Amino acid sequence: MSNGDPVRWQQRHDNFRKALLQLEAACDKDAYSDLERAGLVQVFQFTFELAWKTLKDLLFYEGFSVNSPREVIRQAFVSEYLAEADTATLLEALQKRNLLTHTYDEETAEEAEHLIRTHYYPALHRLFDTLQEKRSHG
Repeated sequence: MSNGDPVRWQQRHDNFRKALLQLEAACDKDAYSDLERAGLVQVFQFTFELAWKTLKDLLFYEGFSVNSPREVIRQAFVSEYLAEADTATLLEALQKRNLLTHTYDEETAEEAEHLIRTHYYPALHRLFDTLQEKRSHG
């Protein structure tokens, strides 16, 4: 059973794409000042928000009632929008989201940079590609 038309999730998907492009640009830097590292974390945070909310809207369109980011990510795995490894990565990102805001601590900030660049961004990009494929083939 479907919940209306796909416009809402597709609009959210467009915003997810724009945020992902900003995150990609931020991840492409070779080195970061403290301010740039804080910006990377901020861009990651709003990209992550758009990712799970895009999934939530898509899942709602498909008839699922999921509300929390954790529920959405788990249902996305069941619905085959996320691979098992990416599901684990995004659940970890959700768990560490608050930790990542502590960019004033140099060690935490460097850990955040590493996780975002090597784990979280690639998982978000694969999710985007999957959703783009879904959107294209409807």
